[in-house]
Amino acid sequence: MGYRLGVDVGGTFTDLLLFDTSSGAFWRHKTPSTPHDSSEGILNGVTAICGKAGIKTGDIDYFLHGTTVATNAVLEGKGSRVGLVTTEGYRHILQIARSFVPGGLAGWIIWPKPTPLAALEDTVTVKGRIDAEGHEVRPLDEADIRAQLGLLKAQGVEAVTVSLINAYVNGAHEARVGEIAAEIMPGVPVSLSHQVLPEMQEYERTLTTVANAAVRPVVSRYVSNLRDRLAGEGMTGKLSLLRSDGGLMSAQKAEEQPVNILMSGPAGGVTGAIWVGRNAGIRNILTLDVGGTSTDVALIENLEPRRQRTTEVGHLSVRASALDVKTVGAGGGSIAYVPELTKALRVGPQSAGAVPGPAAYGKGGELPTVTDANVVLGYLPENLLGGTFRLDREASTKAVQTIADALGIDLMAAARGIIDIVNENMFGALRMISVQQGYDPRHFALMGFGGAGPLHVNAIARLLGAWPAVSPVSPGVLCALGDATTRMRTETARSFSRLATQTEASELIAILAEMAAQTRGELLSDGVPADEITTEFEVDVRYAGQAFEVPLTITPEVLETDGIAGILARFDAEHKRLFTFNMDTPHEIVNLRAVALGRALDLPAAELPKGDGNPAAAKMRDHTLWMDGREQAAVIYDRAKLRAGDKIPGPAIVCEMDSTTLIESGCVGTVDHVGNILINLGQVA
Repeated sequence: MGYRLGVDVGGTFTDLLLFDTSSGAFWRHKTPSTPHDSSEGILNGVTAICGKAGIKTGDIDYFLHGTTVATNAVLEGKGSRVGLVTTEGYRHILQIARSFVPGGLAGWIIWPKPTPLAALEDTVTVKGRIDAEGHEVRPLDEADIRAQLGLLKAQGVEAVTVSLINAYVNGAHEARVGEIAAEIMPGVPVSLSHQVLPEMQEYERTLTTVANAAVRPVVSRYVSNLRDRLAGEGMTGKLSLLRSDGGLMSAQKAEEQPVNILMSGPAGGVTGAIWVGRNAGIRNILTLDVGGTSTDVALIENLEPRRQRTTEVGHLSVRASALDVKTVGAGGGSIAYVPELTKALRVGPQSAGAVPGPAAYGKGGELPTVTDANVVLGYLPENLLGGTFRLDREASTKAVQTIADALGIDLMAAARGIIDIVNENMFGALRMISVQQGYDPRHFALMGFGGAGPLHVNAIARLLGAWPAVSPVSPGVLCALGDATTRMRTETARSFSRLATQTEASELIAILAEMAAQTRGELLSDGVPADEITTEFEVDVRYAGQAFEVPLTITPEVLETDGIAGILARFDAEHKRLFTFNMDTPHEIVNLRAVALGRALDLPAAELPKGDGNPAAAKMRDHTLWMDGREQAAVIYDRAKLRAGDKIPGPAIVCEMDSTTLIESGCVGTVDHVGNILINLGQVA
């Protein structure tokens, strides 16, 4: 099958993992990100990793990429200027929005309402109307449409959204407006709501389509630039991007519907964790993806990640499937500071990023960060990336000393305080996706990855009671591994909106079959062989009168066997788990969804040679670190020399090219048959 290259661009490092699918061999590489032009860092990494593998760029068959370019465009307010075309009488749809205000009562007073992605002056209305059944009530006035689109052209909009009332049941009017827009504004991308989100609820459909339009030119420029630069290096393989829901989509589809890659970056780590869990025999996992800027956490139950029907980026919440990932501003580059007013230590969310980076990186950074605290405490040895990246311990000490002076405490106490606070921040995020959603974290393993995840996973496992704490193979590039090992995915949705008592199972089966044919056709057009495509279905159910739905997976076979009653029983059980109660209100079936999937790659992890339990052969040197309020003797090990069954008593540090694992005192790390380090409480027998 050739070579698959997974590439994940983070705020600090760009991670690459190259798989030879015929032999199972893989190569990994980390290179500093280039925020001014991400493709530059990617090309640097591609050149380096191909050199390691002894292949040419043209030998890569699949280039699989997780990116935050769409996310950053939203967070930084750098999306394109969007013109919105909607139905007469609905011009203020984005301004009215929903009545939800985050926070408590004070939120109504102090919350600054976000600026809509399409400004009111860039919003026009057109005459014509479709009713809720999809029938034309009033025809379009094409002269009016041309006049309104002419206004948008004069305004200088860079993208156009067409979102007409009830277009989710009949998109004919939208399609015609889109055709006229293409005539009047050639070269300006047009997003139609019935194609982006064919579901009821006008505000959500409009907002999602506007968000798609806002990032579409940005993503299109990025993808086309990357494609051109890769082609210039001789790559002819297929370029695919990671979707927010953990599947892959073709680069062309990503350019057309970039709203589906808003959370592309964090999704790679979750899919990578599933691959590790499958090979290690661990089915329930809490993920802890600690990068340079932020930490992403997610929950995997029985090797299935939790998905949600909304994608949230900053204040923006759009209706697009995504993995249920929570993000906090706590990473290796998070800056520690002491506010003058409170004199209480704070860590993050501000980050030193890739430039200038932590003081330890020697790139001009002077502010104290989490990485600097780890260096001071001795948790992070001075040689990183296999010795190609040397940390400046003296600079870290100088930076952290500013915190110690501000608090009037000694250096080590200040450094440990920084680590304790950032650990609590990560712990809080993990509680959000476990305890607050009805899951007991003690029933899950905690897997730490990303550049800094294995440094913190042991301490946070103590806080959660989630054991073992897992440091997977190649933790620093696990997101890239997830990109390389996931599969193609596409979906379509349709609003149904009918009481369950008025619905026949045969009717649902017929609609799902029609939707399955549509999604299957999309994957076929992307080059996925017909015999490798499988289809899954989801149905959104709620109690009549509720404003939210609970998505459930179904199959036509189970639907035929159990009928509508089977769906409702599952809904009641899930509703009780999530909210601790059920209602006597009738059930309503709201939306149907079909998901087409390409073949999952069965790439086994390479097994390690069996050891005798003694890690002495992997010992690099003795070491001293600060833990439990005192200086302690520790050992530094080379992960590449560990063998299956080796037991590593804490305190210890395990070094490798892309990450560093910390095993605390009172704990022991055991190397499993495929090289993962499983950390548990207790000493070596």
